[in-house]
Amino acid sequence: MTQRITGELLKKMINNAAAAIENHKQEINELNVFPVPDGDTGTNMSLTVGAGETALGSITPDTVGQAAEVAAGALLRGARGNSGVILSLLFRGFSKKLKDQRTADATALAYALEAGVDSAYKAVMKPAEGTILTVSRIVAGSAVKAAESIDDIEVVLEQALAAGRVALSDTINQNPVLKKAGVIDAGAKGYLYMLDGMLRALRGEALEKDSPEQHDKADFTQFAEEDITFTYCTEFMVDRQSDKDPNILRSFLDERGDSVVVVDDEDVIKVHVHTDEPGNAITEALTYGSLVSIKIENMREQHSQAVVAARGAASGAPVRGEAVEIKAFAVVVVCAGKGLEEVFVNLGADKIITGGQTMNPSTEDILKKINSAPSEVVFVLPNNKNIIMAAQQCTKLTSRKVIVIPTKSIPQGVSAMLALDDSQSIEEMASSMAEGAKRVRTVLVTKAARNSVFDGVEITKDEHIALMEDTLMASGSNADEVFDSVATELGRHSPEFVTIFTGEDAKKAATEVFAAKIAKVSDGAEIAVIAGGQPVYHYIISVE
Repeated sequence: MTQRITGELLKKMINNAAAAIENHKQEINELNVFPVPDGDTGTNMSLTVGAGETALGSITPDTVGQAAEVAAGALLRGARGNSGVILSLLFRGFSKKLKDQRTADATALAYALEAGVDSAYKAVMKPAEGTILTVSRIVAGSAVKAAESIDDIEVVLEQALAAGRVALSDTINQNPVLKKAGVIDAGAKGYLYMLDGMLRALRGEALEKDSPEQHDKADFTQFAEEDITFTYCTEFMVDRQSDKDPNILRSFLDERGDSVVVVDDEDVIKVHVHTDEPGNAITEALTYGSLVSIKIENMREQHSQAVVAARGAASGAPVRGEAVEIKAFAVVVVCAGKGLEEVFVNLGADKIITGGQTMNPSTEDILKKINSAPSEVVFVLPNNKNIIMAAQQCTKLTSRKVIVIPTKSIPQGVSAMLALDDSQSIEEMASSMAEGAKRVRTVLVTKAARNSVFDGVEITKDEHIALMEDTLMASGSNADEVFDSVATELGRHSPEFVTIFTGEDAKKAATEVFAAKIAKVSDGAEIAVIAGGQPVYHYIISVE
């Protein structure tokens, strides 16, 4: 029987929550209803709550309020993807309710869970039922009701979890997308795994992570002084889930970069590589299993900053004043692919965050670029619907004026940049960019990441698929047939402008044929082909 939660006990509960979500993240990832590769709910939730675990690891909290506050702050900055952001919001409200409390009883815990739900619902513009929001609300409501008559925290949480599991099973009936795919909500299931881990901590059980972090890490420091041949220092770990030989990955990386280290520790593959194509490396690594951790750094940018800093120190001049021209506004853009980066820089972007599909940057990643931008007013273009919420959290974490233009795709981001008019006021520019983003439609051509049922169509892993916004345009094993279908469908929309951004795996000859097909059925349309170099998608097509 547990009647009080101390700061140290809450720390153990959060550690257990992190272990629980880490151990089940792949199971949660596989609940994804979409056939396209994405940021993966389980991975995003694991990285998010892991940030809280790390922050608490360095302190011995005196009070439950302190433990909750430290964890909530770390989760907010480490939030990745929509699921991670919602999780951080649940913790934020939870923390505020426990502020200044030395310990928490069953009633305090119940009301803190309820405050977390209120915080999350208020922050989400259009809350959808059949999601983590629904299940967390039912969990909190059950906890409050139980706490009215029971002072045993374990029993209260047990009853709340039982109600949550019933609610989880019903998410398939509440959300049309889930119903089509025949699955329950991934984020909600992850949330219940975390609560179960917290309950186990109350019972005195410490969960162990089935985590590659328990193994010795490869030493990459030897590469710190090398000349910069390739742009991105890329490090990641993959939870090994196939029998595929890691030497194949090593050979693949050797052809696309240098400083390659591939360590096979049976359960995990650890990788370090200097490359111009980090997305390509990661996409190949995903054929071995799911990503556990990832870090990508622009070595050329780091080198330039170091040189500027050294010159500033030698001259005694302020580094910021010497290196940066302060502007009326700045633009931070999320994208992946050397060609796409060049497009956005040429359109006026000041800072680029490498990320997007399968690589959702955290709130902290975005915040760092905002704070290094050369203006007190910063526009942010997420260019992916799973990054918008993480970007929006930055508005509360900096003194700068941050305006997030909710772009959901690369074409929307490009169109928003083209609509930017510096003769307008900041408010007018924000409006123009948002309207510009709405003027284009986006088509994505890739291969299916998993077997799925999408829009009533059965899709097999590795089939070619094409999506316009969230609607399936075509799918099949024959690439030419899919391209024909895409061209035909685009022709029906009578576009004036079609821009094809080619991915890192796109073949020049196939691209030329594809562009010719689109031109043939889109009478009078202006067709442009730009080497985007993006991972995941063979083609990203802007239709206007």
